[in-house]
Amino acid sequence: MASALMSRALRNRSIPSFSAIVSRFMSTLVLAEHEGGLVKPSSLSAVEAAGFVNKEKSISVLLAGSGPSLQEAASHAASCHPLISEVLVAEADILKHPLAETWAKLIQLVQQKDGYSYIMASSSSFGKNVLPRAAALLDVSPVTDVVEISEPRLFVRPIYAGNALSTVRYTGPDPCMMTIRSTSFPISTFSKDTKSDAVPISQVDLSTFNEETFGKSRWLNLTSQDSERPDLGNARVVVTGGRALKSADNFKLLEKLAEKLGAAVGATRAAVDAGFVPNELQVGQTGKIVAPDLYMAFGVSGAIQHLAGMRDSKVIVAVNKDPDAPIFQVADYGLVADLFDVIPEMLEKLPEKK
Repeated sequence: MASALMSRALRNRSIPSFSAIVSRFMSTLVLAEHEGGLVKPSSLSAVEAAGFVNKEKSISVLLAGSGPSLQEAASHAASCHPLISEVLVAEADILKHPLAETWAKLIQLVQQKDGYSYIMASSSSFGKNVLPRAAALLDVSPVTDVVEISEPRLFVRPIYAGNALSTVRYTGPDPCMMTIRSTSFPISTFSKDTKSDAVPISQVDLSTFNEETFGKSRWLNLTSQDSERPDLGNARVVVTGGRALKSADNFKLLEKLAEKLGAAVGATRAAVDAGFVPNELQVGQTGKIVAPDLYMAFGVSGAIQHLAGMRDSKVIVAVNKDPDAPIFQVADYGLVADLFDVIPEMLEKLPEKK
């Protein structure tokens, strides 16, 4: 009688599906960048992407560095996004600068201890530098430049400079490691406007972290331009110039226009190679991937490598003397004119930024 009742109770009780059981044990580690005591928006986009593969709230964020800015960034990470469940902090002088060798060893150390199902980072120069090396140490194949997550292990990524999309299924062992395009996973309005309850902040045990093995490379310096203009990767408006600007002095016209529009300045590879602007302003397949609300291209022909870095922009405006320039094929608005006539006229008619 007792066995019959037990059997009936087992039949009536809902048994979770295999995928539901597996999802409970899924955990994700996001490799985060920070600057000025804040987690970078591109890393928060990686957290957004992590929500697609991990429906449970089991997303840890890893921060590394040293000094007060690291602790400020940890406090920011602990309350800036509702999907984050834990913040891991690795504090050491050797981690002050994001070298691939030190970060890869750190990721290996954390993975061996906690056994994450996924390790994710944004497809920035940091993610592209660190993740492949860490994947080699963990003996897995990374999936790079993901623009869509169809299923927990089914991803879409661009190939042929963005002219085609490839669907990739990851069938290897844990962890599944990937970089994501931050422009494809914008931070939700809820996440921006809502301050979550602070989650736990834990220190990573670095007692077994052998600093003597990192002699192959060392940090020299960082050269960057100090500017009040918004960051190129996250700007709402981007003004880009090509080789048609002819010189670095002429690029100052573009900078004046950007100041009036509150925009970031970008450049094509040809303009960077010609020495008009530093390579940190390059937009394209081998530069930064941007998707602003407004993208203005002056003297940009529209080479396939450049289009790969800006084709997701909401509105594209192109100005070029050549009516057959490929940029007009993707532009929402096009003007066949000399940029040296158009930019001064815009500077004259646009009001000063308040």
